[in-house]
Amino acid sequence: MLGLPEAASAHAAEIDNLIIVIHYFMFVLAGIWGVFFLYCLFRFRASRNPTANYHGVTSNAGSYLEAGVVLFEAILLIGFAFPMWNKWVKDFPPPDEAEQVRVVAEQFAWNFHYPGPDGKFGQTSPHLIDIESNPLGLDRANDPAAADDIVTLNQLHLPLNKPALLFLTSKDVIHSFKVVHMRVTQDAIPGIQIPIAFTPTKVGEYDIACAQLCGIGHYRMKGYLTVDSPEDYEKWQSDQLAMLGDAGEEVW
Repeated sequence: MLGLPEAASAHAAEIDNLIIVIHYFMFVLAGIWGVFFLYCLFRFRASRNPTANYHGVTSNAGSYLEAGVVLFEAILLIGFAFPMWNKWVKDFPPPDEAEQVRVVAEQFAWNFHYPGPDGKFGQTSPHLIDIESNPLGLDRANDPAAADDIVTLNQLHLPLNKPALLFLTSKDVIHSFKVVHMRVTQDAIPGIQIPIAFTPTKVGEYDIACAQLCGIGHYRMKGYLTVDSPEDYEKWQSDQLAMLGDAGEEVW
């Protein structure tokens, strides 16, 4: 409906319903104002009103109509939009029940950092960053928690029907993580780690876009979200860990 892309997350229906209600309201409001405009053109045409009327309209109907519009908009905001926003920014799944991933944006790519089998993100240091071999500056040599961490470029994998808890940040400028089919959009800001959560409900591959103008290469900052079945996701993680073991320090 309304040309919206296929919904592929658990909360997408709520967002779509709110968008549809708002658009219906816009259509109705546009129709009412269009009819009112045509009425004014006819009612106050020059042939019927050859001289100016300095008293104007004395009815309060317009005020009542405007008050009704304001009331309806307040209901949309207070009754629907605010509760939904409050739920999505505060009601996160417990970390031990979710698939946790750090999302680190940079000009012009997405880095995805998985904690590995131990469930702990390894320490990172800007002094260890190397674009070719260690783009996130993982301290694999001194931090045991970093030894099994998985890092991918522009390729995010998540399991089907399991809550995903993503922590967004950026190396350089403000970016915006957007997956239209998941109905997810959130800025990635340097120096701040912002959590977002959603539950994928359909297996498939979906585009990840940057929704914030971030530089001359903004147009090519594109990633891919692959939603796997639980079995395929375990196999993908096993393959990544095997590659990590074979590569040693040359993990990139």
